[in-house]
Amino acid sequence: MKRAAVATALACLCAMAPAQSASAWPPLFPTTIDLPAGFRPEGITIGVRPVMYVGSTADGSIYRADLVTGHGEILSRGPGTPSLGLRLDNRGRLFIAGGSGGDARVLDARTGRMLASYRLALSGDTVVNDVVITPTGAWFTDSRTPVLYHLPFGPDGTLPPSEEVVRVRLSGDIAYVPATFNANGIVRTPDSTGLILVQSVTGHLFRVDPANGHTRKVDLGTEAVPHGDGLLLHGNTLFVVQNRLDTIAVVTLDRTGATGTVERHITDPRLDVPTTVAQFGGRLYLPNARYDTTPKPATPYTAVALEPRHRLSPREGYSGSR
Repeated sequence: MKRAAVATALACLCAMAPAQSASAWPPLFPTTIDLPAGFRPEGITIGVRPVMYVGSTADGSIYRADLVTGHGEILSRGPGTPSLGLRLDNRGRLFIAGGSGGDARVLDARTGRMLASYRLALSGDTVVNDVVITPTGAWFTDSRTPVLYHLPFGPDGTLPPSEEVVRVRLSGDIAYVPATFNANGIVRTPDSTGLILVQSVTGHLFRVDPANGHTRKVDLGTEAVPHGDGLLLHGNTLFVVQNRLDTIAVVTLDRTGATGTVERHITDPRLDVPTTVAQFGGRLYLPNARYDTTPKPATPYTAVALEPRHRLSPREGYSGSR
């Protein structure tokens, strides 16, 4: 973030808050942000402003936090079913994958008002897991059923009516394994001609033709990304969160997404089963789902900020969805 923008943000905060001593303010852009106790986070997204949105698997609530101060609040109380993958578009609309609820919701990211809801899955064996935004619409993965769900936008970006949900059957190289997590995170290819998804159970990446659902396994040589979860694309670099390994695989893709090379891994002692990743400035932000910890109402949760060894260009708010 540019110095002027930081100064403006701090000036606004000072004007809104009661007078305090300088020592009462937290560090600028904290590297660990506390989430509500018992929240059970999963998805995260960040837009062009220093604000993150995190979804809860406990009840589907959405938490909004200021990256400058670390302070936040519940934006929207959940429907009682999970909120998994999140994506914020450039119109300020928040798209939410509904997990075992088999649905998708769209909220106004400023007010939390529900803009639309969609029934995606046609069967009960479903985990609507993640979402990516393209110029033509929103695409959702399902970890239990080999299908992608598409919400096609109108010519002016309007949301479609519920009867226009498109279900594209996955075919080709991907083979779903029953009763496990299959298709999970999803992004566009570097050249924007296709989609890339990760299959958690096998650790393979697949390139998907959105026109017909045909998949081709991405050639990573002898490498794989087991426990792959959320994805973030930055240029030709794909960040793959490997949740139970507490690491992020850094993969360089060719322009079409047909081949890739696992260059290195990023880890940090603060990671505790991170599920996905978003970017703001030169930092990566990850929510700790803590799947190895029995969830209780008082269980603490956090999101952490990492700075990759090779600094990212400050494409603020780029969260794999554009």
